[in-house]
Amino acid sequence: MPRKLYLETFGCQMNVLDSELVLGQLRAHGYESVADRDSADVILYNTCSVREHAEQKVWSRLGELRPRKQREPAILQKYPAVFIIGIGWTLKDGYPHEMRAADYDDWVTETRSDDGHVRHGLNGDILVWNPITRRRHELTSMGIRVNSESLKKQLELTHQTGFLNFPYHKAIVNHEIPLSVGGGIGQSRTLMLLLRKAHLGEVSVTVWPKVLKEMCEKKNIHVLN
Repeated sequence: MPRKLYLETFGCQMNVLDSELVLGQLRAHGYESVADRDSADVILYNTCSVREHAEQKVWSRLGELRPRKQREPAILQKYPAVFIIGIGWTLKDGYPHEMRAADYDDWVTETRSDDGHVRHGLNGDILVWNPITRRRHELTSMGIRVNSESLKKQLELTHQTGFLNFPYHKAIVNHEIPLSVGGGIGQSRTLMLLLRKAHLGEVSVTVWPKVLKEMCEKKNIHVLN
């Protein structure tokens, strides 16, 4: 039986090309590519170290592999929807629920619930269960962006102070750009849920790499061009 491989690419078209070459080599060695990460025996992430957001997305994905895979699907079997706050804060097991980019105040600012429980961060994710993919489905990630103080604290806690050299983070620290609040329901993600679709490409048009189309077609998933 072939081993199952999940490959996800972040960055530019050169990264996509590199992924196709890697996938071709691994297929020659008996690997079968799958679109469902949870069913894979091997998980590979290919990213760009030049584009800041591409690298941050990989850190987020790595955080998902340990805690999110277990915790979020479990609670969504009990409740139809949940709102998770404090993502990025270290939990009792010594790990954060998920790695997050420090651009939002996700895990530093302390708050308290009505019953007195201490919370961390000013943002959160709305999650529901997708009956088609049988996985957790993030409808939105929203909240308040960091100010100079909270940005530096979050980067210090995650040992990522090198990000302070990037133009955007410098601008925040030097008070050169206004503070902001962002959020909203992802339209495509909501359509996925309402129309019972398995992939974002079934409800939104963009340029999809050849390897992704091939993976989806094997599952009878047809992305829009």
